[in-house]
Amino acid sequence: MQNNSSSTLKVFILLAFFTTTTISTSISLNSINMADNAEQSSSSPSSTPPSSGVYIVYTAEPSGGAEPESFHLSTLSSVLGSEEAAKDSLVYVYKNAATGFSAKLTPEQVAQIEQQPGVLQVVESKPLKLHGRGGAKNMKI
Repeated sequence: MQNNSSSTLKVFILLAFFTTTTISTSISLNSINMADNAEQSSSSPSSTPPSSGVYIVYTAEPSGGAEPESFHLSTLSSVLGSEEAAKDSLVYVYKNAATGFSAKLTPEQVAQIEQQPGVLQVVESKPLKLHGRGGAKNMKI
């Protein structure tokens, strides 16, 4: 009976590992795709200055049952000056494996947003190149 319990535990650990790896890879690849799309669309006129880049802003869970997107727009609005500018800057809202958002920001705006309550970390979203034969098309993502 103990051998069966040990096997079950091993299967559970393997599933937990693969689930965590899959979520992490999925977040990274989604961030890469969104950053690429945001950089391509940034050539069109917008309220964001041309020296901006795409940054991932990790935040604490919103308190009081607030919706993540509302909390993120409020945080961005406090730096950008209006909700409309925040919506124009927003690239993506993370609410499953991590809480945060991606937005087009200038270095000055990054410095300001890092000081906002609930902001844990701000990192630049950089495209990464996958190595291997066939690239992403063989990953069936």
